[in-house]
Amino acid sequence: MKVLRDNGLTIVLITATMATLAGMMMTGICVYNDELAQHHQPAVSLAAYLTSGHFLSALFENWESEFLQMSAYVVLTAFLFQRGSAESKDPDGDAEQDKDPASHVGDPEAPLPTRLGGLAASLYAYSLGIVLFILFLVSFVLHLRHSAAAEAIEALSHGEPAPTIWQHAGSASFWFESFQNWQSEFLSTAILVILSIFLRFRGSPESKPVAASHSKTGG
Repeated sequence: MKVLRDNGLTIVLITATMATLAGMMMTGICVYNDELAQHHQPAVSLAAYLTSGHFLSALFENWESEFLQMSAYVVLTAFLFQRGSAESKDPDGDAEQDKDPASHVGDPEAPLPTRLGGLAASLYAYSLGIVLFILFLVSFVLHLRHSAAAEAIEALSHGEPAPTIWQHAGSASFWFESFQNWQSEFLSTAILVILSIFLRFRGSPESKPVAASHSKTGG
């Protein structure tokens, strides 16, 4: 029970991810097979659908926007402020996150890269933003690849030549797929930053204490 208590947030979020992914698979194959039927083509199996551009393009399109939002948020909150928001550091105070980790070189309680110092410590100091941005780039490339594959199949079904991946990368349809998700991620983050100034959720680290004033910044 201690393991469940200590890791409950991760367990529930991963479970929710798997459940919604299963829902995406089941509904996606229905949509895809309906489209195939309209072109008088045979339906595909679930295994075949999971390797199709239709499914993988949609999957990585969403992952791409999430990793962009998270990497941008990590970087922006290091340098920018919103007075009164639980999501911001206090513009007038010294944040724990800004302290120089050099003082912890050799500290047995510190993470290994911090104890080692030098390049390892410098990279580790920004590792969260770096890894999230790399995940965004990987998802972006995979989205492009599978979106181009889906576009090629769509073109061939209409008797048109399939565009190259570079042609697809310059197309309005590809960027529409990306921008429609990017804008929603930035909007939802902005709303969270603003609402956390005035609203509370007791017990959540994403909220200020219920009795805290609106002018108090940070959780």
